Amino acid sequence: MPKCDLLIHRNRSPSPLEKADKWDEQVPPLRNESKGGEYEIVNNIWSKYVQGTKTLYYSRKLRFDDLFSEQYIRLFDLDAKKPLRILELGCGPGALAGALHRWYPTAEITAVDRDSEFIRFAKEHEPGVNFAEGDATALPFADNTFDVTISNTVAEHIEPSKFYGEQLRVLKPGGICLVLSSRKGINISPGCTDFDEHETRFWKKAEQHDDSMDRFAVCKYPMSEAEMPAIMTKYGFSGVSTGFVTIDLTPDDPKYPPSLALDMINANRYTALDGIESVLHTMPEHFSVEEIEEMKRLTNAKYDTRIKQYQRGEKQWDTNVSIIMVIRGIK
Repeated sequence: MPKCDLLIHRNRSPSPLEKADKWDEQVPPLRNESKGGEYEIVNNIWSKYVQGTKTLYYSRKLRFDDLFSEQYIRLFDLDAKKPLRILELGCGPGALAGALHRWYPTAEITAVDRDSEFIRFAKEHEPGVNFAEGDATALPFADNTFDVTISNTVAEHIEPSKFYGEQLRVLKPGGICLVLSSRKGINISPGCTDFDEHETRFWKKAEQHDDSMDRFAVCKYPMSEAEMPAIMTKYGFSGVSTGFVTIDLTPDDPKYPPSLALDMINANRYTALDGIESVLHTMPEHFSVEEIEEMKRLTNAKYDTRIKQYQRGEKQWDTNVSIIMVIRGIK
């Protein structure tokens, strides 16, 4: 069985598409005191400790750009003419839900995530979608409510009987379950982002103290390409089919407009910066604020250099090629 695609590669600058998406059903929510003196339940654990909001949002915006919509739409095989009710589980900051709103304009899109910060961000950045905090193992919806359920690299983090059982419950008879999973791709970084000795020491130290994979139950249920459709069938879905979407993000390829090429470079920047920030949150006893700020400065300088190289036409041919498996089943 292969390792989960969601690995926190803190010993190097990871590409945005190496970090698949998330859903953490193992970590309890935090209690924060509100201004009124009462307590409210807040869960921002994933966005604070594992994957930052910008990492997820901007990498997903690229992954679900309209340039790639035909690949997804073909594999989803939905009747776009019908007023579908679509539910996304583990929506993160909302990029996939926003894409669904564009691709299926007559559909009613609802999207849930346990992370409060992700939902706050999504509501601000993706209009036209009903965002709400929600637990994928105890969905706050009645039986037979939705025509479609969809998730993006969520199945790997939830016990399968709960993950599929709840979707089977809220789907209407004949409803469609779509599961997206990022598989191993190709990731080549530009030379200007290579670590110097100072950065290498920083990440080696972080790696020695990093227990986030275990602490936050990251990828507790990894599955191979053969296991994923078999599991969907096992837990009640029929007519299961599979397919793959290929996302090629190469800034220097002339087929991409400059605006999108710069988005690719900056998405990697956000991933690197969020990774540094998460080190401070997860192991504050080992790193000072000054160390973190210096790492951010060095990282920003490297990505500023990469942007200048692009603007001068100095091709580096760094690339992120993501392969996304789509599993489709019918209730």
